[in-house]
Amino acid sequence: MAKASSRKPPGPPPDPMPARIEPCAAMLVDRPPKGPDWIFEVKWDGYRLAVHVEPGRVRIITRGGYDWTDRFSPIAVEAQQLGHASMILDGEAVVLDDRGRSDFGLLQRALGKKPSLHDPREILYFAFDLLYLDGRDLRRLPLSERRRLVESIIVAGRAGFIRLSEEVEADGDEFFRIACEHGLEGIVAKRRDKPYHSGRRPDWQKIKCVRSDSFVIVGYEPSTMAGAIGRLLLAARKGEGLVYVGGCGTGWTSQESVKLRELLDTIRTDQPVVTLRRKGVVFTLPVLVAEAEYRAWTQDGKLRHPSFKGIREREDDATIFELE
Repeated sequence: MAKASSRKPPGPPPDPMPARIEPCAAMLVDRPPKGPDWIFEVKWDGYRLAVHVEPGRVRIITRGGYDWTDRFSPIAVEAQQLGHASMILDGEAVVLDDRGRSDFGLLQRALGKKPSLHDPREILYFAFDLLYLDGRDLRRLPLSERRRLVESIIVAGRAGFIRLSEEVEADGDEFFRIACEHGLEGIVAKRRDKPYHSGRRPDWQKIKCVRSDSFVIVGYEPSTMAGAIGRLLLAARKGEGLVYVGGCGTGWTSQESVKLRELLDTIRTDQPVVTLRRKGVVFTLPVLVAEAEYRAWTQDGKLRHPSFKGIREREDDATIFELE
């Protein structure tokens, strides 16, 4: 009689770790959704990043798929100390102001985009999702289960460079009102029963206190102050091209205006990507992106009262505002 084997049958093979996952993007809506199927979080004002922990290395990948590990090295070092051989965290890198609010301008200064006293070690990473863990692809799980797992790794109230973006138990309208009263950018609502899907989805919704989007810098108008910027010329994406959506002339100090002009003068061009007949305009290559706050759109498709917040790089162009 053959002796039964004492070995356990092999389990399912591990899921291969994706080299990159296109992030799930929230749809912009006017009001928070209602009902028990939704959870709410603060909307962070920073850089969307995926932290890939692999045996022997960590990679920090931007929304557009670029490796920016060297820019966030303290976060990369700490990610290796979370106790797992492999994982993919989804979250946002931010710098907090003195009232604990995320501030995109402070983040830009910490990353060296503007002259500043801010240190890169002030950059924090708020994780709000877990997409892969120790050989298991978690994207097919509902958000509630993914949240349970990420909260077991990054506990609420944890200090350090990597922190948890905590779920808020509240009525959506009330949470949104309080968020705006405290000067936050807005809130995010997510369906707790849905798996993770890449791309812009109605399962995730964002509600903003102030409108803020990214636009391609296509040139500038010089200031009456020597060596400074008067107005940035901005464009949005439409189809395969770019469309001029107006100029932005506020949001910077005199010193920052001079530094911004020095930067733009390195990418001047005689072949503009938009048609604009105006005296004194200096056109630039469409490689930099301005983050701008604004109140609304005019009837002729221009930004109303835009204010400059900071610069992004065009290589991460998934954030550029797209006209219908």
